[in-house]
Amino acid sequence: MLPFPKISFWTTKEKSSLNVEIGKKVILTGMQPTGKLHLGGLLGAINNWQKMLDDYDCLFFLADQHAITMPYIPAELRKNTLDCVAQYIACGLDPERCKIFLQSQVIGHTELMWILGCITSVGQLERMTQFKDKSKKVGESVCSGLLYYPVLMMADILLYNADLVPIGEDQKQHLEITRNIAQKFNNTYSETFVLPEPYIGKTGARIMSLQDPTAKMSKSDKNQSTVVYIADPDPVIRKKIMGAVTDSDNRIYFDQENKPGISNLLNIYAATTDQSMEKSVAQFADLTSYAPFKQAVADAVIAKISPIRNKYLEIANDGKYLLSVLNAGKEEAQKRANKMMAKVYRKVGFLLD
Repeated sequence: MLPFPKISFWTTKEKSSLNVEIGKKVILTGMQPTGKLHLGGLLGAINNWQKMLDDYDCLFFLADQHAITMPYIPAELRKNTLDCVAQYIACGLDPERCKIFLQSQVIGHTELMWILGCITSVGQLERMTQFKDKSKKVGESVCSGLLYYPVLMMADILLYNADLVPIGEDQKQHLEITRNIAQKFNNTYSETFVLPEPYIGKTGARIMSLQDPTAKMSKSDKNQSTVVYIADPDPVIRKKIMGAVTDSDNRIYFDQENKPGISNLLNIYAATTDQSMEKSVAQFADLTSYAPFKQAVADAVIAKISPIRNKYLEIANDGKYLLSVLNAGKEEAQKRANKMMAKVYRKVGFLLD
């Protein structure tokens, strides 16, 4: 077990919060290092993250500890982690304007998870939708790590006193329990944690499967024609978009319930062109065929992904550079984690040097 770094108490000026020191609100978020970033992740998450860099103190981490709650291959996890760093940077997360780090390399995530877990009931965790859904698929062999997944997520957020957490609609429940437990800790041990707020992008917040627009776009889908990856060549992207499920109406307007396929493509178009849904719909209002609409969507997606793919291919094999980015991020994240853990340890009654 790694020794916990020597930590010291906050000075009087530091007691208010780390956020005051920096002068900007802290935004923190992360993704599991799956190795293959798809259009849904780009438009629903990273596209919004990139727009925050100048206005917020941005911390982005790869949730490699979350990644081991399901069966995996260690060598693939290591490779996928570096691939994800390269993809983050290629998508516009400039390491000079934000910090990118690995969850597992910062001491404090699992330590805070244990403390928070001690004030979180098992019933609260068993009611989490993600746990219920995945445990049904796995059965009795479901690991306890999956049950504890939300507690580690709480620790990820609260360790850095994050003000805002960019999340999808399906992650709201996790943020709600984070706020509840943070408030319980504050009430029990005195004011300690900021209660984080959700940050949900207005456009492209939920990109759906191209073949089943009632389900999220996912790399785990057996039918890979449903997913557009940022590493896909242009002809492959065009073929997937042109083959997207629509309907027989031949009218283009946004109606998530009655026209999910067209609405999904409109969402993709609006997000890739960075324009409003109203403007996107008006642009195609006079069309009486879906073919030119799909062509326009494919053109927009290719224009968005092509430079990202080229940048990714340029840096993906530069391991020295990618590790230097992670080391710089780890150094900054560890400083913040040390200060927060000193405060938490003191509050719960642990002795410190």
